[in-house]
Amino acid sequence: MKILVLNSGSSSVKFQLIDVTNESVLAKGIVERIGSSDAIVNFEAKEKTKLREVREVPDHEEAISIVISLLLHPQHGVIRNKEEIQGIGHRVVHGGEAFYESVLINEEVKSAIRKFIQFAPLHNPHNLKGIEACETLLPGIPQVAVFDTAFHHTIPPKAYLYGLPYTLYKKLGIRRYGFHGTSHRYVANKAAEFLGQPIDTLKIITCHLGNGASITAVDKGKSVDTSMGFTPLEGLVMGTRCGDIDPALVPYIMEKENLTPAQIDALMNKSSGLLGLTGTTNDMREITAEAARGSQQHLLAIEIYCYRIRKYIGAYMAVLGGIDAIVFTGGIGENSVQVRAMSLEGLDAFGIVVDPEKNARNEIEIGKGPVHILVIPTNEELAIARDTAKILAEYYAPSEVRVRKKQKVSTRN
Repeated sequence: MKILVLNSGSSSVKFQLIDVTNESVLAKGIVERIGSSDAIVNFEAKEKTKLREVREVPDHEEAISIVISLLLHPQHGVIRNKEEIQGIGHRVVHGGEAFYESVLINEEVKSAIRKFIQFAPLHNPHNLKGIEACETLLPGIPQVAVFDTAFHHTIPPKAYLYGLPYTLYKKLGIRRYGFHGTSHRYVANKAAEFLGQPIDTLKIITCHLGNGASITAVDKGKSVDTSMGFTPLEGLVMGTRCGDIDPALVPYIMEKENLTPAQIDALMNKSSGLLGLTGTTNDMREITAEAARGSQQHLLAIEIYCYRIRKYIGAYMAVLGGIDAIVFTGGIGENSVQVRAMSLEGLDAFGIVVDPEKNARNEIEIGKGPVHILVIPTNEELAIARDTAKILAEYYAPSEVRVRKKQKVSTRN
């Protein structure tokens, strides 16, 4: 079964065509700078020459049309006709309280995704554009929505509710939703697989560290707490996001700097984090290089970044009542030797000890204490393809044996 996985962002569409029978990637790429006359198309097919084009791409429908044409290309493509694509899996950022798992997309699901634009105005509208473009370009091919928030629906009320009037939760749906759920779920299961133990016996802390970053406490395969909250702004210091701050700072900065709500939102989301702390860059590779050259400001940014990670790890050890493994994933988590070492510094008393040589080699197991410390590359595309194939297997099963799960869509919010 060939599954087309799409991640439709505000100005880009990332894609992979995955054969789930052997989980091989047949083709992948990205269309960037959608909405411009000089958009960039990158396409890479298995055992074929990479392609890079600059062309006009006015909207998401045109972007996905280009992807399909490249997949069908007589020299560079990997399929002969559209019907070889048996399903389409979409990354959808926000599913509110409606979706506890991935679901087959229908009008009711689309309506719910549209409703949750209020919670994810930068993501859900474009996720929906990708879905609607596929309805036009690939009619009749079933589509599945895989939600970033779904994995975190097992978080209990004591962890997801804020200390605000309960009426605001009932009326406006204000609560911790969490994000990066597909990644956290994937690496937690890979950790159990690597350790050779059932995941329902393990207590794991997963650290997804990229430009966006979050940490999740996973108890017996279920998310029980996570650092991102109502929005992806809460939690760790990130590339351009501030993470946890005193909420009273928001009106204070607005008053002192004469900022509008939109401006303070942009300041916290786009001008803060590592970028704000260094004043130069949000790229951890560049920050590490500057720190090595003696920049105290860049070194301080790394220390702040790692200190916040260590605080959350400590908190989640308490939440879990113990720990079997810590997993690092994401661009920074998988590649930054310094971040991993500094984030776990001083935790020896808890059985968390980094082996410097293994860490420097980016080995899967970099710990040398009783707590396993793992470096596991995330693969959200594969997780989306697996979910899509599973749902379509149920969908296509003979009617006499088909067991269809009712898609629960909340009418609230």
